[in-house]
Amino acid sequence: MARPRRNPPSFLLTLLLVFGLICVKIETRNEKDDDQEEYISAVGDPGMRRDGLRVAIEAWNQCNEVGEEAPFMGSPRAADCFDVYKGKETFSICNCIPHILVHRVTEVDNKLGVGQPFPGGRPEALTNINLYAAEKELYLGSKCQVEDKPNPWQFWMIMLKSGNMDTYAANCPKNGHRVGPYGPNHAFPCFGKGCMNQPLIYHDYTTLQGPNITTLRGRFFGSWDLDADLRKGIVEKLSYYSVTWEKELARGSWVFHHVLRTSTKYPWLMLYLRSDATAGFSGGYHYQTRGMSKIIPESPNFKVKFTLNVIKGGGPRSQFYLMEIGSCWKNNGQPCDGDVASDVTRYSEMILNPKAPLWCRADKPRFCPPYHTFPNGVRVHRSDIANFPYEAYHLYCAPGNGEHIEEPNILCDPFSNPQPQEILQIVPHKVWGDYGYPTEKGQGWIGDPRTWELDVGRLSQSLYFYQVKINFFTNDLHFA
Repeated sequence: MARPRRNPPSFLLTLLLVFGLICVKIETRNEKDDDQEEYISAVGDPGMRRDGLRVAIEAWNQCNEVGEEAPFMGSPRAADCFDVYKGKETFSICNCIPHILVHRVTEVDNKLGVGQPFPGGRPEALTNINLYAAEKELYLGSKCQVEDKPNPWQFWMIMLKSGNMDTYAANCPKNGHRVGPYGPNHAFPCFGKGCMNQPLIYHDYTTLQGPNITTLRGRFFGSWDLDADLRKGIVEKLSYYSVTWEKELARGSWVFHHVLRTSTKYPWLMLYLRSDATAGFSGGYHYQTRGMSKIIPESPNFKVKFTLNVIKGGGPRSQFYLMEIGSCWKNNGQPCDGDVASDVTRYSEMILNPKAPLWCRADKPRFCPPYHTFPNGVRVHRSDIANFPYEAYHLYCAPGNGEHIEEPNILCDPFSNPQPQEILQIVPHKVWGDYGYPTEKGQGWIGDPRTWELDVGRLSQSLYFYQVKINFFTNDLHFA
């Protein structure tokens, strides 16, 4: 995941984003012979109603690598996957335990770090920190996997990322090409050697709680400040994240509660809940991933349904996405194959935070996509001041390996993905109403919880992406 870069604030930026996420469904549409539409779920747990939860966590540095493991944390991949059994079916001599959770991933699995072998891990990964994390994710996925049709599925993925980058360390490629140390670069926050560290990841395994022992609850939490004492929760002036999940046994849906706070040392942090493809590359990665989407949705035939309740925001310098979709294809339209020099990650993001400034304007066309396409198919150029909806866009940035990019333009941050990237950020506006998206600032924000049904596939097909007109197939969807 990556963002277009602006200079980071020189003061402490405190970001606290909390939301409940319920009933997530990703549906793909099939055309029947009688012209009726038929919907099937693309995710393994439609509606998040399955008691036996599958959830995992991953952490990345600025360029979607690991770089260095945090002390005593192991490789930054962990999972909480369990099944629920009735006690009388499990314990033949005692009915005193109504239900029991059987966890598929142990603490030993979650604490695996570079150099420690595990089943299925390739030998070359044992000494390669970045490859080890990717292989560990596949291993955890195999332990969490649920057989299904047409494909098995593994887990919802919580993704953490820090935007710190040490330009003297030469850890990140530039548009897919390795570069040596350089600096200083004021666009990237870094307090010095070690600023790209991975976070502390603590885990409260899911258990049955509450007065009737019917509430399923668990969480991951931690900090990028390696000296943080989190026994009392959020510590003043230190970075912090927490993701808690909760559900009543055999009733309702899972609710995910997210908290993220930045700090002076870590002013650029990200937290997502992702539905990744169950196999293949997800947007932003050059490794195989594992996830919840057993079908890869392809535009225009998929919708996403979910409930969102934003409790607190982080001010105008923070972005909160109603949803992000990400995928990967080359500039010639061919699918990505792991070649970071020619693969391009494409992101589309709706910024829900009403305090976010608008950079796309008639007098600043370089921040706008070259074209906007209306739902009726009419396409207008950004030079058409009377008809182009400038206020519907926050920013467009072009991929750094594009050969025929329309002028004027800005290029996306060349470092924060292993490969070049293209980002299109939209904001609430009436032009998106036909797709179910918010039409006015503040809709769905603090004090306005809503259940959304977004025609993501149809919208994504109408959005501008560089050079090649093809269907947008999304390998990962992100809620943040």
